[in-house]
Amino acid sequence: MQTEKVLEQLGFSPNEIKVYLTLNDYGSTKAGRIAKLAKIDRSNCYNALKLLTEKGLASYVLIGKIKWFQATGPKRLLDYVKEQEESVRSILPELHARHRATKIEGQVRLFKGVKGVKSIFLDMARSGDNNYVFGSEGQFTERMPEFAQQFERLKRENNIKTKLLIRKGRHELNPNNSKYRFIKAAESPAVTNIYGDKIAIIIWTEEPEGIVIENAAAAKAYKSYFDVMWEIGEEF
Repeated sequence: MQTEKVLEQLGFSPNEIKVYLTLNDYGSTKAGRIAKLAKIDRSNCYNALKLLTEKGLASYVLIGKIKWFQATGPKRLLDYVKEQEESVRSILPELHARHRATKIEGQVRLFKGVKGVKSIFLDMARSGDNNYVFGSEGQFTERMPEFAQQFERLKRENNIKTKLLIRKGRHELNPNNSKYRFIKAAESPAVTNIYGDKIAIIIWTEEPEGIVIENAAAAKAYKSYFDVMWEIGEEF
C-alpha cells in the first residue's frame, strides 16, 4: 500500500499504478494478460500502457505481430521525478513574476489536509525567516514524522532558528535548532507560527487544517506579544 500511495502522490492514475506494478511483478507480458492480472478492462489497460510508455516507465518488443510489454528498471522512476522537477524549475521565473503581479496584501489562505499543511511548513522553511511558535504539543512530529525530519533539514540549510512557547509540564524530545520556554496554558490542537510577515495557524484535528495570514502589521503585533510572553516564560 505504501508503494501505491507514493505512486499516487507522483500523479499516477489508479490504472497506471495497477499496470505498472503488474509489469514489475510478472515481467514481459502481453496486454491481455496484463489486463486480467491487473483486474481492469482491456481499453483501460492499453491506455495505461500508452501513458507509462510515454513516461519511459514501460517498453515493448514485437514478437511476430504481438506486443510484449515490460517495465523499465525501477530507478527510471527517479529519472522521471527529476525530469518533472526540471520542467517545473524551467517555468518558475514566469510563475514568480505572475505571482507577484497578482499578490494581494493582507490575504488569508486556507489549507486542508496533510498536503496543505506540508505546503505551509515548506513555505516556512524556504522563507529563511526565524519561526516563533505558540502552543506546540508535538503534533507535527507525531503525525508527519518523515516530513518533520525533512523540515528540520531545510531549517538547518536555511539557518532558521525556532523559539517555542509551550505548555508547562510538556517536554520536547528533539530541541535541535530550537529554544523553549514554558508558560501556563491549556492543551489545544491549534498551533500558531509567526515567520516574516506571515502568521500560520495549524489546527491538528483528524484532517489537519492551516490558516495563513499574510499581513506585516498583524505579524508584527503577534511577534510583540510573543516577545512579552517569552520574557516571562520559564526557561527550558
